[in-house]
Amino acid sequence: MEKGSVLIPRPKPLRPHNDPLHIIKTRKATHKRPATIAGPMVRYSKLPFRQVCRQYDTDIVYTPMILAREFVRNPHARLADFSTNSSDSPLMVQVGTNNVMDLLKFVEMVAPYCDGIGINCGCPIKEQVREGIGCALIYNRELLCSMVKAVKEKYGDLVRLETKIRIHEDWDQTVKLCRDLCSAGVDWITIHGRTKNTRSSHTANFEAIRYVVDRIRDKQVPVVANGDCLQSEDVQKIAEITGADGVMAVRGVLSNPALFSGFKTCPWSCVEWFWYYTLEFGGLPYQLLQHHLYCMLENMEVPRNLIKELMDVKGTAELLDWFGDHFELKRYGEPGFATCVDIPWKNQ
Repeated sequence: MEKGSVLIPRPKPLRPHNDPLHIIKTRKATHKRPATIAGPMVRYSKLPFRQVCRQYDTDIVYTPMILAREFVRNPHARLADFSTNSSDSPLMVQVGTNNVMDLLKFVEMVAPYCDGIGINCGCPIKEQVREGIGCALIYNRELLCSMVKAVKEKYGDLVRLETKIRIHEDWDQTVKLCRDLCSAGVDWITIHGRTKNTRSSHTANFEAIRYVVDRIRDKQVPVVANGDCLQSEDVQKIAEITGADGVMAVRGVLSNPALFSGFKTCPWSCVEWFWYYTLEFGGLPYQLLQHHLYCMLENMEVPRNLIKELMDVKGTAELLDWFGDHFELKRYGEPGFATCVDIPWKNQ
């Protein structure tokens, strides 16, 4: 196992087991299920968490969104934003950008070390939208399609390129956008079943995704459905309603990285894997380590008083001791490591 981030160029063209497009197109035939995808999460889709997801039937994993303008101009941003190694595959790097020049430079720098690049056209954060990034792009069809076309004309099948969009209030606008993206050469489209202004507390609109899927089927470009995949049973349900080739989970896998393996709640093994990868790779800010463990333990319904204790711990070494005080936390290599489903309480 490699320690930390090791940037080793990947073989091109991609081999089938590393090729996200091949996986999305074939999973229904080979595995009798849609392709399973852990979507991009601001701050949280770092290397240790991605590797945990891979232990539990996650086919494809994304990085957090990386801003192209900062990445191509600032070496410090590159060190902070992008980490990977040869076992971190299939890996999609999501980029936030609003122009062809920055995108092409970003692709040149990142593509050798990942398996595909996704353009973020779905982030509704006002600051990003004001910059013409994220959701702004679904209302700037010509610019978005020109970015896709520029990348595909330069790299062809050597670079897999995805766009992650939201639906419009007028679904036919979404159909038009998707058909134009297909003509521009996009490899697949991820559709989040909410509009720019729909809150996450409102149910995702899977009928809208189905409407689009049915009207671009002749383009033979796969679609991934995103939104409200919170439980293991949601995967097949969403695929059946939408007709999508893949299903993306975000909030669901944050609380339960084993969601795609059919676990209704986070198994203890996820905690042990997460501790292992965090300590093995290093570089994860303490607040992220703490919050990941908070999400997992809360999903396991650990008592609130212990959750509060966890959040009061101030450092990694102290937190590791806290886990050792309350649970039978096994280390990598010990008999029974990452095999336990139920919480192994200590002195209980």
